[in-house]
Amino acid sequence: MFKPLTLFIGLRYTRAKRRTQFISFITLTSVLGIALGVTALIAVLSVMNGFESELRDRILGMTSHTTISGRSGKLYDWQQLEKEVSGKPHVIGVAPFVKGQVMINAGRRVSGTLIRGIIPKYEPQVSEIASNMKAGKLSDLVASKFGIVLGAELANYLGVMPGDKITLITSQLNSTPAGILPRLKRFTVVGIFRVGMYEYDRNMALIHIDDAKKLFRLGDAVNGLRLKLDDLFNAPQIAQGLANELYNHYRVSDWTKAHSNFFRTIKTEKRVMFIILLLIVAVAAFNIVSTLVMVVTDKRGDIAILKTQGLSNMSVMGIFIILGGIIGMIGTMLGTVCGVLLALNIETIVPAIESFFGVHFMAADVYYISDVPSKLEWSDVYTIATVSFVLSLVATLYPAWQASRVNPAEVLRYE
Repeated sequence: MFKPLTLFIGLRYTRAKRRTQFISFITLTSVLGIALGVTALIAVLSVMNGFESELRDRILGMTSHTTISGRSGKLYDWQQLEKEVSGKPHVIGVAPFVKGQVMINAGRRVSGTLIRGIIPKYEPQVSEIASNMKAGKLSDLVASKFGIVLGAELANYLGVMPGDKITLITSQLNSTPAGILPRLKRFTVVGIFRVGMYEYDRNMALIHIDDAKKLFRLGDAVNGLRLKLDDLFNAPQIAQGLANELYNHYRVSDWTKAHSNFFRTIKTEKRVMFIILLLIVAVAAFNIVSTLVMVVTDKRGDIAILKTQGLSNMSVMGIFIILGGIIGMIGTMLGTVCGVLLALNIETIVPAIESFFGVHFMAADVYYISDVPSKLEWSDVYTIATVSFVLSLVATLYPAWQASRVNPAEVLRYE
């Protein structure tokens, strides 16, 4: 089928003559359609890979890989447990924590917030907050000083800066001569952090763990230990191993349980987007059908003469498969190059477009991430290029088969 003669003729048919300019225009649109589809596929999947990677890094920069807590929600022997867990394989950081929901009041502004009590010297072992401080530092949180570190968006909403006073209102109640009142405590803002994820920048605040114990009346207990692992993707297996070693006396959970549905949704969306955008490539690839049908119609006389000179049906098919394959290959290669270049530079292109038109595509108060990240996965590129080229070859089969069925006697009768 693919002898030198068929290759030569197939290549020759790619060059346009004056009377076949329209066919060449259709061929050009097929090439550009495939290139556009491949470019869009590579760019969109790279952006989705970037979002998945950024979300994972930012979420896990704030969320512990594994958490150990007491069965009742309180952990009294945390110092001993911390020493025991620190020596376990794969555990590279351990920090105790206290958490609770409060209302924060500053002037006329009120906001619900998650409070996390931490030990400042332990916290850098399990989170990235210390490296994302925009004002102050974690060490400014001192026991009994009642200092607080706010997320940047929360501080902006409340209109406070380091040195300002705010009031924390807990759900616990105090009995006073005036009746039952919610528990209030004044705190001083000593720092502001920004991790780049609106959910945390807007809804989280940190205080010293001793102040948190007093605020939530935990006594000497904490809520649990946060663990950082050397391999976050093995967190479920490591967490199960820790639970077995601790004889199931404690509740052990990992990040996949808290965020599994979220990341599963991202993967599902990625598959759906791949299928939807692949339809663009499929439509462009099957434009090759109309192109080759017209070429076959235009070249019926040539086909008839070639067949009278001994060219087999399979060789005739090979000519048009080669012609369609060249169209598909050029479109795929062009789209792959453009897609890779776009994916590698999208983090520069999007801000330039936003600046030029004065718009912002990813509002921080709507989306988890306010930038458009991109992460090129070469496995995606190989898959897209292969599927695109295979679709192009499949599109050539029917026209090539029709060409092989040309009857020389009927065609040459009217030549």
